[in-house]
Amino acid sequence: MKALEGNGAGLVREIALAGRVQAALERLYRLDRAAAVDDFVSAAEEGERETLFVREADGALEMCLRLPQLAGGLDPVCQIIEGVSHFVYLAHRAARGRETTQLELELQAEVDKYVVLAASVEDFDEIASRQLRERLYDAVSFAHGENTELGERYRIANDYARRFTARLEREYVSRARYEELHVELRRFFHLGQSEKLRAA
Repeated sequence: MKALEGNGAGLVREIALAGRVQAALERLYRLDRAAAVDDFVSAAEEGERETLFVREADGALEMCLRLPQLAGGLDPVCQIIEGVSHFVYLAHRAARGRETTQLELELQAEVDKYVVLAASVEDFDEIASRQLRERLYDAVSFAHGENTELGERYRIANDYARRFTARLEREYVSRARYEELHVELRRFFHLGQSEKLRAA
C-alpha cells in the first residue's frame, strides 16, 4: 500500500485525531494494522469535505486521505472519523484480498461515527445514545440531492446506520451489556454489504 502524493503539513491536530481514531477502531474490531493513516493524510482545500482517493497501480493500492481542518463544531470531527473509517475498512479488505462497495464504506463509516463518539461520552447510557443518534442521523443535511447516485447512497447509509444503532441501543446499551455490544459491532464490521443491510 502506497501513499498518493500529498502533504499533511499543518494538520498536526487533525493527524493526531486521525491516529487516535484509527487506534480505537483497530482495538474495537481487533484488527492488525495494515498501514498507519498518518502517512496518507493531506490537507483538504478550503470548503472541501474529507475525501479518500484510491487507485490501483502495478498491483498496489494507492491512497490519499484529504482531511479538513478542525475548526470547532462536530462536523469536522465527524469528517475525520468518516475518512479514517474508510481508510481502515479499505486497507483491511485489501490486505485480505476482499472487495468492498462504496455503500459498504459509507454504512460502516456512519456506524463508526456513533461508535467513536459514544466512546468519548462519560457514563454512556440509553439517553446519551438516543441524543447522539438524533444528532448523527436525524439532524443532518446532505450535500447531494436525493435523486443523484451519491445522494441516494448517503441517505441509504444514514438510514441503515440509524436503524442498526437503534437496535444496539435497545438490545445492549439500555441493558448495559457492553461486552455483547462490542461482539456485535465486531461481527457487523466483518460482514459484506448484503449482510450489513440485513443486520441493520
